[in-house]
Amino acid sequence: MNELTLLLIAGVWCVLAYLVGSISFAIVLSKWFGMDDPRSYGSNNPGATNMLRSGRKEVALLTLLGDALKGFLPVYVAARWGEMSTVGLAWVAFFAFLGHLYPIYFKFVGGKGVATFLGVVLGLSANIGLWVVLVWVLLAMAFRYSSLSSLGASAAALILFALYWGVGWALLPMALMVGLMFYRHRENIAKLRAGQERKLFAPKQ
Repeated sequence: MNELTLLLIAGVWCVLAYLVGSISFAIVLSKWFGMDDPRSYGSNNPGATNMLRSGRKEVALLTLLGDALKGFLPVYVAARWGEMSTVGLAWVAFFAFLGHLYPIYFKFVGGKGVATFLGVVLGLSANIGLWVVLVWVLLAMAFRYSSLSSLGASAAALILFALYWGVGWALLPMALMVGLMFYRHRENIAKLRAGQERKLFAPKQ
């Protein structure tokens, strides 16, 4: 295949990844189970953490799995049947992640991307994905802040991919994802700095 054909194929996979990533499981499952829209309570964020505030832990778990799966599947499928380079796969991962943050089906208002980020990382490298999960768990155990754990784990993913791939064009979409992760957590970062961020498993006020 010539370069133009490969570029077109990569573009199609990126569009498909974005469309899959745009499925908001928090919103879909809330409607399915007759629950309030997750954008109307708590942090107003359509993600698994906010779904826990609904009191339906099983639906929150389904949201977590769905959001991770929609990141994993586009990368996994493209890696096996898309004839994609490492750079191309990294961009597929980016667009699946972007779909969660800015979903076309829900007026471009999405979640913060933690579960979907984990999904795309697992799709790109299962080994790195497991290390990222370990970093999240260790940070959560040490500090008990979900946001801090997520940001630390995303930064660790970028470092691990830099070691795995080397510094090159494939690292750019990963860096953009981490940058967007920090941007979407900017309110959490402000609360962390002010000592106002709610800890994991803290009793409701």
